[in-house]
Amino acid sequence: MNAPARMKTIACNAPYGRGGLGQHLRQVVEDARAEGLLRTYYAHTAKPGDAAGTVIDPAPYRRLARYTPLRFRAGWRNYLIGDLFDRAVARRLGEPLPVFVGFGGKALHSFRRARALGAERLELVAANSHVDNVARLHAEAIRRYGLEESWLNEAQCRKTRAEYAMADVIHVASEYTRRSFLEAGVPEARLRRIHYAVDPRFGPPTERPDDGVFRIVYTGSVSVMKGVPVLLDAFARLPDARAELTLVGGMASRGMRRYVEAALARDPRIRLAPGDPLPHLHRADVYVHPTFEDGFAYAPMEALACGVPVVVTEDTGMKEHVDDGTTGYVVPTGDAAAITERLEHLRRHPLHVPAPGAP
Repeated sequence: MNAPARMKTIACNAPYGRGGLGQHLRQVVEDARAEGLLRTYYAHTAKPGDAAGTVIDPAPYRRLARYTPLRFRAGWRNYLIGDLFDRAVARRLGEPLPVFVGFGGKALHSFRRARALGAERLELVAANSHVDNVARLHAEAIRRYGLEESWLNEAQCRKTRAEYAMADVIHVASEYTRRSFLEAGVPEARLRRIHYAVDPRFGPPTERPDDGVFRIVYTGSVSVMKGVPVLLDAFARLPDARAELTLVGGMASRGMRRYVEAALARDPRIRLAPGDPLPHLHRADVYVHPTFEDGFAYAPMEALACGVPVVVTEDTGMKEHVDDGTTGYVVPTGDAAAITERLEHLRRHPLHVPAPGAP
């Protein structure tokens, strides 16, 4: 089959290059472009000046999702936004297309339309591990803390399983993700590994502070599912007056906001710093990624690129990039004591992460 017959149409309800999902989208698009296989892509925002990108404005259905009761139901809100995007893409598909690439939980209607138009291959990008694994781990996080509900509900689980069944190829971002699909009975022949890279702007600083403060950083959504309460519990056990924990990211829910505000009131060593994570990584002594589930996890990879050792959980896809005792440590998921132990060890025995590409 020649290259033109394999041209790809890609769709993802994320802004190109922004956030974890947007970074996934950017790499899938640019990989296809580099191979000469990019036909078009649909997204919430496109690369500036990119004629291949078609923007599907999320504002109308985001406004709808702000109304009660959807504004208080994270699972239904996420499902609705993804489903309406999926339906909008499906309506725009109007001619035969060789390959359609969708993202998990947001592609079923597009898959059906693409197949009806004679698509030769349907590809699904799995940003997370198998949806049943995600649901199980989110349920455990909520059982422990009960501050918010998961962004994943049963309607989205059913839709995602239907996409798995339709997809000819499922792209997975890590060995952790691949194994979750194999354990769920998905044939290995349908799985393809995709290797993500962090933005090149993440690199080591010229120098780091040398003032005796032990700086711990977390970046990403401040949520139960990302394990932030576990990190706060771990940090509370750290008896070090000169330790500092910085949370870089936005609150996922009112419940989480109240929980973090209470932690801030109890412990002046904790601070919030929304915005660009790069300046905080350039000052960090260690990055902690306490998530209950992440199919890949850009944030700790960005930390490693900045020369910062990481502590990540067993349910983080990028754990395969952690060389235990050299670039960081992998700890059991949800184990605050294990995180505290590693932080105490790193305080006494700092790790010097080699620059990317160094021998």
